[in-house]
Amino acid sequence: MRLAVKSGGKSAFNEWSMIFQKLMPDLDVVDWEEAARHPQGINFVLAWEPEGDILSQMSQLKGIISTGAGLDHIIRDPLCPRNIPIYRMGSEEISAQMADYVLWAVLCCVRRTWQWHGAQIARNWLAPAPNRLAKDTTVGVMGLGHLGRFVADRLCSAGFPVRGWARSTYDLPGIRTYGGQEEFSTFLENLDVLICLLPSTLETAGILNAETFFALPEGASIINVGRGSHLVERDLLAAIDDGRIAGAVLDVFAHEPLCATSPLWSHPQIIITPHAAAEATRPSKAARTVEIIKAIMRGEEGPLRYHPDKGY
Repeated sequence: MRLAVKSGGKSAFNEWSMIFQKLMPDLDVVDWEEAARHPQGINFVLAWEPEGDILSQMSQLKGIISTGAGLDHIIRDPLCPRNIPIYRMGSEEISAQMADYVLWAVLCCVRRTWQWHGAQIARNWLAPAPNRLAKDTTVGVMGLGHLGRFVADRLCSAGFPVRGWARSTYDLPGIRTYGGQEEFSTFLENLDVLICLLPSTLETAGILNAETFFALPEGASIINVGRGSHLVERDLLAAIDDGRIAGAVLDVFAHEPLCATSPLWSHPQIIITPHAAAEATRPSKAARTVEIIKAIMRGEEGPLRYHPDKGY
C-alpha cells in the first residue's frame, strides 16, 4: 500500500515518514511531489488541501484522509473524485483539546473577559462586579457528533446545565436534547451561551444569524468553533451593538486568515483566536490514518467517513 502525504516541507515529511514507519512498517509513504509525478500507484492520501486534478489521476486511490476535522477544503474542489471515500480527522486528543477550549470560552463569556481585556489596554482598574456561577449558566451545544458530545460532557462535568441540538434527537445522559428545525427555537430559549459545533452543510450555512440571535435571551453570548460559514458576521456585529448579544468568542471564519480590515478584530466585545481550538499532534493523526487504512483494507468503512447525503 502506498500513502501520499502532503506535508508542507521536507522536514515535516521526514517526521511523518518516521512516525508511519513505526506504526505500519509495510506502508510505503511518499511525499506529494512524488505522488504528483506517479499518481497511478497511490492508494491513500493524507492532506489538508490536495489538488483535485492530481487526485483524479490516482487510478488506484482507495481513500482520502483530511489532516483536519473539516472537509470543505477538499470537497469544494470540482476535480476531487466523487467515488472515493473521504475521511475526517478525529482523535481523543482533538476531542479533549476542543473541550478544553470551549470550557475556556464559556468561562470567558460568563465572566465577560472582554471587559477586563479592554480595561487592561486602557489601564483602567474596573470596580468589582458580581460573578455568575456555572450552575446558574445554561449553555447550548449545536451539533452532537463526536466532538459535540465530548464538549457537552465536559461542560456538564464543570457544573453547567447543558442542552444539545442536532438534526435528529439524541439520548445523552445529563443533557437535554432537541432535534430538527421544529425544536430549534425551543432549544434557544433561556440559553446564556450558545456554542456552534455543527458540520458545514447547506442547512447549517448562516445559522448564526439575526433570527437566531433574536430568539436568544438578551445578554446571551456566542461561541463559534464549527465553521466560518455558520456565522453571518454583520448580524453578530449588529446584535452586539444593539445590546441583544453580550459578546462572542470566535475561532473560525468564512475567510482565513481573517482579513486585517475586518471589524471583528477591533470590536471590544469579541475575542478572536486563529482557528486554534484543536490541533492534534502528528503521531495522533498518523495513528488515526493507519486505523482508517487498515479498516479499508479489511473491507470495512473506517471511522469518520464523509457521507455526501448528510453533508458531513
